Amino acid sequence: MAMASSPSILLCGASGFIGGAVLRALWRHDVQPRLLLRRLPDDAGGAAFAVRGDLTDADSLRGCCEGIDTLIHCASAVAADDATCQAVNVEGTQRLLDEAQRAGVSRVIYLSTAAVYGDGVHRQLREDQQEPAPVSVTSRTRREAERRVLAAGGTVLRPFLVYGAGDRWFLPALVGLLRRHPVTVEGGEARLSLLAVEDLAESIVALALTPQAADRGRVYHVAPARPATQAEVIQALHAQGLVPAPTADLSHAQAAEATRTLGAGVARQLALIAFEHTYDGQALRERTGITPRPFAEGFAACAGAYAQALQVA
Repeated sequence: MAMASSPSILLCGASGFIGGAVLRALWRHDVQPRLLLRRLPDDAGGAAFAVRGDLTDADSLRGCCEGIDTLIHCASAVAADDATCQAVNVEGTQRLLDEAQRAGVSRVIYLSTAAVYGDGVHRQLREDQQEPAPVSVTSRTRREAERRVLAAGGTVLRPFLVYGAGDRWFLPALVGLLRRHPVTVEGGEARLSLLAVEDLAESIVALALTPQAADRGRVYHVAPARPATQAEVIQALHAQGLVPAPTADLSHAQAAEATRTLGAGVARQLALIAFEHTYDGQALRERTGITPRPFAEGFAACAGAYAQALQVA
């Protein structure tokens, strides 16, 4: 992987789960980014400097991109109301793109999500294989943000489910579901492109630090070469004492029936692990030289953090 001279980078979203991991990865590569934050974190001192800015306030963004070569945009509203998602994910992204264009930023990397593909079985999906069909307000507005970024010549990254220390959504929600309903679906055979947050961060940083080449207007999946099975994930959680051993195995039809009685939130959680969701990330792996770890290896590195955060009261 040919590394370019270190660019000046603006990181948006460093106070979040993934954005924070990107910040730490930049520091590991001796890159001191500028941070765009609504509130400054306690550990912002390692950045070259930080600026306050709100994606919903165009005036607050004025000047944030001056002298910047590369914008890494990891901020988004997730599981929020329609108005907030529209204001942050769509209009906020456009405001940031406008400021980046005004300041002459040459590269924009936007963190999106494979959730933009919507429901259904996704089997080693390539970036050009299926048109997105988002079903939630979060994924619909992030898809619209993607369109704005791609039209501006930026690069879009789509991971699936991301785990690691600091995760407050994916595995915590799954643990809650499995504690209430300790089941597998179809023998736990569904495969999942699960991604350690550190590997996602390293992929983002590696892309930012390589020559831009043909990345303009490009979408990349971020995924390990070997997916995990639903059974492997449940077994790993059980080995840490986080969930009980499964007491039943449901067919897809039984799982679909169960989702009608469990409520929308639980239904979504079950659907994510009941059906295959795998994505072909070879293009980005080849582009960056970063190969995300298989789930067993990645989870082993953060199992203690989950055990502490999710211990049974």
